[in-house]
Amino acid sequence: MRKTTMRRTLAATVAMIGIGVLVLAGCSGGNEGGGTASGTPTVVTSTNVWAAVASAVAGEDASVTALYTNAEGDPHEFEPSASDTAEVADADVVVLNGGHYDAYMESAAKGSDATIIDAFAIMTGDDHATANEHVFYDLAVVGKVATQIGDALAEKDPTNAETFKANAAAFNTEIDGLRAQVASIKQAHDGTKVAQTEPLAGYLLSDAGLVDVAPTGFTGAVEEGQSPSASDRAQMEDLLTSGTVHALIYNTQAVDSTTEALLATANDSGVAVVDFTETLPEGTNDYIEWQRAQIEALSAALNNNGAH
Repeated sequence: MRKTTMRRTLAATVAMIGIGVLVLAGCSGGNEGGGTASGTPTVVTSTNVWAAVASAVAGEDASVTALYTNAEGDPHEFEPSASDTAEVADADVVVLNGGHYDAYMESAAKGSDATIIDAFAIMTGDDHATANEHVFYDLAVVGKVATQIGDALAEKDPTNAETFKANAAAFNTEIDGLRAQVASIKQAHDGTKVAQTEPLAGYLLSDAGLVDVAPTGFTGAVEEGQSPSASDRAQMEDLLTSGTVHALIYNTQAVDSTTEALLATANDSGVAVVDFTETLPEGTNDYIEWQRAQIEALSAALNNNGAH
């Protein structure tokens, strides 16, 4: 749930604190070579989403740690501790979302000797201007991240190189299965209008042929922890009450009185509500399992709501 209305300022402040802590950690003499005491490579990720991807590749041959694992909070607002930043300093491989989604990680990683894998940079290259930072909903990008993790771990631990690469390939096969499910939604519902409460799953919805018609002023305000304007709220309500949209994509980790009111309107209007999350739900540790459940819920909602 968003409690902060100054996210960007907070992120910048946290980033500066993180850099200072990282410098101190680097001078404290920790594990200069990275890895664990037994020589097993270590991977540190910003969120449990990327940890799930890394774990699928690492298997039993590398350790994976996520800094942010809260299934209910907002990853944008995470404030790392000194020990969190030290974890990044000592890692062999660092996986971050990028795009200022996890600004604390971007700053901490700059001082690390680890191999840095930036998902947002993989997707956008040099064009960062208008891209949505929620790249963990871009299945193709997630597959590329897994491949890069496999390559990085293979370099850190040549003995298990083939295992890491095989695990990455197996993960990509499962990603292909998810993409096939998304393609099936597109085949059945191409052009169907939906609305998100926040611009979270844009890449997946686009690949599914769905059109998010929510006012950008509304979703942008929710993302920033601010109150949407009266006109944007009215427009969003009308999309639901008029039957224009066939599903409301509801970010359960960006909830306030505005989104709760919208949820009530959707329920009263008979519009299907599909819950989506920014991090893995409690009790889920598998990226493929998480996305498959959401994709299946989306497909069922559209089928049951008579979307064409």
